[in-house]
Amino acid sequence: MVHHGPMSVTTRIPAPDGVAPAAQYSHVVVGTGRFVAVSGQLALDEDGKVVGEGDPAAQARQVFENLRRCLAAAGATFDDVVKLTFFVTDMAFLPAIRAARAEHMADDRLPAASAVQVAALVRPEFLMEIEAFAVVAA
Repeated sequence: MVHHGPMSVTTRIPAPDGVAPAAQYSHVVVGTGRFVAVSGQLALDEDGKVVGEGDPAAQARQVFENLRRCLAAAGATFDDVVKLTFFVTDMAFLPAIRAARAEHMADDRLPAASAVQVAALVRPEFLMEIEAFAVVAA
């Protein structure tokens, strides 16, 4: 089922009083509407094959494409995303993730975000996993 209603109302707060400004994310995003949770996405194509083994940029692009497709299935877009969580096996992959994110999200629409380095993901060929939370109009 795809929801085709109006966009949710969200407010992004990059720097609440007394908190250092955020450079690559918003500290707070407040939204009204229907909550959408997208499970962590991996660099798998539609046939379940790994994309970009050993290549963080290729993996990040595939992960964001998978996120886009999952959001669309819920009637959401990247404009509706209020939170992203990046799980990476090496923090050195963050520039590749930010570049892929920039292809889908405008600088003035950045969600809240967390980046966590993990010892391993479900399979060793995966360099990252990214989950998303969105709010769409009810």
